[in-house]
Amino acid sequence: MDSKRYDYIFLGAGCASISILMRMIHSKKFFEKKILIIDKEPKTKNDRTWCFWEEEPGFFEDIVYRKWKQVFFKTTGADSIPLEMGNYQYKMIQGIDFYKKCFSELTHQKNIDIVYGDISFGQTNELITIKINDEPLVYNKNTIIFNSLYIPSEKQKNKFYLLQHFKGWIIESKENVFDPAQATLMDFRVRQNHGTTFVYVLPLSSTKALLEYTLFSENILPDKEYDNELQKYLEEFLNLHDYTVVEEEFGVIPMTNKNFPYYKDGMYFIGTAGGQTKASTGYTFRFIQKQAEEIVGELIVKGNLSKKKKLKRRFYFYDSTLLHILSKKLLAGKLIFSILFKKNKAADIFKFLDNETTLNEELKLLNSLPKKVFIKAGFSEFIKMIVKN
Repeated sequence: MDSKRYDYIFLGAGCASISILMRMIHSKKFFEKKILIIDKEPKTKNDRTWCFWEEEPGFFEDIVYRKWKQVFFKTTGADSIPLEMGNYQYKMIQGIDFYKKCFSELTHQKNIDIVYGDISFGQTNELITIKINDEPLVYNKNTIIFNSLYIPSEKQKNKFYLLQHFKGWIIESKENVFDPAQATLMDFRVRQNHGTTFVYVLPLSSTKALLEYTLFSENILPDKEYDNELQKYLEEFLNLHDYTVVEEEFGVIPMTNKNFPYYKDGMYFIGTAGGQTKASTGYTFRFIQKQAEEIVGELIVKGNLSKKKKLKRRFYFYDSTLLHILSKKLLAGKLIFSILFKKNKAADIFKFLDNETTLNEELKLLNSLPKKVFIKAGFSEFIKMIVKN
């Protein structure tokens, strides 16, 4: 493949790559730059749903499928906590809407080429080679390459590795079961025998909703078990027996405090591959958008990118502490999140989980949690950080 003429090459055409590319074309600063996008196949399926909280209209506001201001947290028994959202809304974007919007714009750009094929990596001496359908990808030394392909690697010592895994059903009933204005962020009334387990309920209409059965644990479950638990939830908590499953989705998101590269082997790593999945929650979409803003902003100002990114060590420490507690089963995730949402405003929690709080705001939130366990786990993680440095 003759790819020497490209200024930018994107390996993978998922959320991270496309979020950068859309900002590039909207900035009108990259029209003279040649861009190559490589992915395995066209995006034609509604293969995922992104949910996130946000205070202001975001870059992709025009394709937000649903949003909720009334959001609830549910725990033991009939205990249902209305969340104090402040200016936040909980939003949903469907994968297919994202792909349609973005590719309809990208395919009309004369400076952008899209190629489909299998991407693989090899090694010659100490150099990493990129191959497309087994053909070496040849590029100019000044070409900036973005890699969004997440490939699980060898586990790092003293790091934690959990998975957020989930199965979602979009169900439709004949009766008016749901209030379209009210969403359930976490319902912990389900069994906790596999680890931290909860259900999202995101109504799309009075008869239709997305339900996600979600777990934080080391291993995924047999597919049938997700189905059984979703069925139990519908029958036990919604008293719903007559419904149709119109769509399904399944996903696995890494929850780890491993060190992700930003620049390595001549490539910039973006999205989950670049550590943009929040280690303690699995939320990714908003962090991808922040990274995209930073990258495009830096390219506009400097014309190139720094090979190092300053890490927010404080928030890495908080994530590591929670992963420590969950991985070692020192406290149940249900208990931690229940205390957090009962004793604090959701708006403050969202700001904290977005890595945007001040130290004083963080101390207020952390002070509401079981001190003995968190201090002990936090001290252990703090020592690891000191020894490493």
